[in-house]
Amino acid sequence: METPGSQSSLHRANLERVVRAVRLAGSLTQAEIARTTGLSAATVSNIVRELKEGGTVEVTPTSAGGRRARSVSLSGDAGIVIGVDFGHTHLRVAVGNLAHQVLAEESEPLDVDASSDQGFDRAEQLVSRLIAATGVDRAKIAGVGLGVPGPIDVESGTLGSTAILPGWGGTRPAEELRGRLGVPVHVDNDANLGALGELVWGSGRGVRDLAYIKVASGVGAGLVINGKIYRGPGGTAGEIGHITLDEAGPVCRCGNRGCLETFAAARYVLPLLQPGHGPDLTMEGVVRLARDGDPGCRRVIADVGRHIGSGVANLCNLLNPSRVVLGGDLAEAGELVLGPIRESVGRYAIPSAARRLSVLPGALGGRAEVLGALALALSEMGDSTLLDGSATGALPAAAPAFT
Repeated sequence: METPGSQSSLHRANLERVVRAVRLAGSLTQAEIARTTGLSAATVSNIVRELKEGGTVEVTPTSAGGRRARSVSLSGDAGIVIGVDFGHTHLRVAVGNLAHQVLAEESEPLDVDASSDQGFDRAEQLVSRLIAATGVDRAKIAGVGLGVPGPIDVESGTLGSTAILPGWGGTRPAEELRGRLGVPVHVDNDANLGALGELVWGSGRGVRDLAYIKVASGVGAGLVINGKIYRGPGGTAGEIGHITLDEAGPVCRCGNRGCLETFAAARYVLPLLQPGHGPDLTMEGVVRLARDGDPGCRRVIADVGRHIGSGVANLCNLLNPSRVVLGGDLAEAGELVLGPIRESVGRYAIPSAARRLSVLPGALGGRAEVLGALALALSEMGDSTLLDGSATGALPAAAPAFT
């Protein structure tokens, strides 16, 4: 047994610090590991050599700042994580390894009127199909990240009644999926996972404070403060869609009037254009038509951008983020929507906050949430299993990076 404060316990702690840093980043040079962990270069070099000999990490030649370096990543056969993303109209699942490689990914339509039991059954089937397709041993699953379109109560794990999916309010998504898969499941709302995905692999890389705004059937924000997702004590932080813009405006699904969501979400925006473009119009179609020059679609997207910008200005005044990343189909409109967002921010935000803010489209598109779910599973798993060598077997060697 290791004695606290002993040389062996200190060595074990340093091993875990290095493994944790590499696990969360995907890959780091030894110099980056030293900066991240605070360990000396010599200590990092010795630990990396030990981990490599034990098969926990892989070391490959690379370059940093024009100089030769060694990139360290977890071994591709150290284990796998699974990401599951439930949306208003889709179910997306991805299987990735601990070296931040996607081994398999698939999306399929989801009937929004389906019961939660049917949805979780579909998720279980899709997970099983992807695992079978990769030939991975199910015993190597280290954890599952699960995204749902609604607030999750931090203490109970219950999905809030304002969730987009009808009939799902009051369910416990992590518990439901854990019972089907028999592995640890960690759940968060889709906006938080979109923020996490963009923070790790997308437009949020390199910043410590950002807001990810997702505009789809609803409007939500994932908030990153000092490099970590901020959920609030009840798990409802980031409900930017329910900022009141007009207290005499349309009734929102939350019960209030004139919420930002009633001026920006697809369910409210599409009816404005359907008389002239048909009942099958989607937000993806609106964006495409706007990019092709359709004046009505361009006007509606600009209006939506200005409304979103008002909400973003409130965030700037309260939290002063350095970056806002726009996700969902609307992000594909580029400057047609980003320009009006910046215009509103410049008008309504404190000047010092507005000057420091950059507004960018998401880099991951519709994959942001499922990649964020993989990142959630990676961040929640412990390092003891890796160091104790309980993950065995082999995974396919060649796979695309998460991005």
